[in-house]
Amino acid sequence: MVCAIIHVMKRSGGGNVRKKDITREIAHDEEFLKIVAPILGSNEFKKRKNWKHHENCSLYEHCLIVSYLSYKICKRRKWNYRDAAIGGLLHDFYLRPWQNRVHEKVPFFKQHGFVHAHEAMENAYKFFPELMNDRIANIIERHMFPLNIIPPKYKEGWVVTYADKRLSMDVVVNIKALPKYLGLARFIYNVKKFFRRR
Repeated sequence: MVCAIIHVMKRSGGGNVRKKDITREIAHDEEFLKIVAPILGSNEFKKRKNWKHHENCSLYEHCLIVSYLSYKICKRRKWNYRDAAIGGLLHDFYLRPWQNRVHEKVPFFKQHGFVHAHEAMENAYKFFPELMNDRIANIIERHMFPLNIIPPKYKEGWVVTYADKRLSMDVVVNIKALPKYLGLARFIYNVKKFFRRR
């Protein structure tokens, strides 16, 4: 199934994602906008426009693009594109920007990558209970597979997981930012601090 998702992602434009092109496409897709309108109109969701995500885009932009690519793939496959669009948009709907806290001492398995999916699912139920169902909850809570060891239950969840990973690959390009995403930022910070004192 994952190979089919990758194939559809490439055919639907997901293989080479350009923010300007996809933003223009989203603006003209009335069905997609109708599905996600309650979320995009929410003041709580709009806060994410000011939260940095993976170096070169806001959390709002990232979630919107993951949502739209997932919607397109699922629609083409005649899968549940409504739930994929909502789950994709809310997959990173966590409570506060995590990059501001990378130097805090937190147990490894309590760091952002391990806990934010569950936090996002709880937050989605809190702010958008009328949109939530079991499939959307599973899409949100399982999108961090394989970091979170339980995989998505639904094919739409696999699509959102793939779209999220594909769009987050820009982190690998920025070598200086990589330790932050691998949970090593505090360690490197302490090493630098140690050598500065000498």
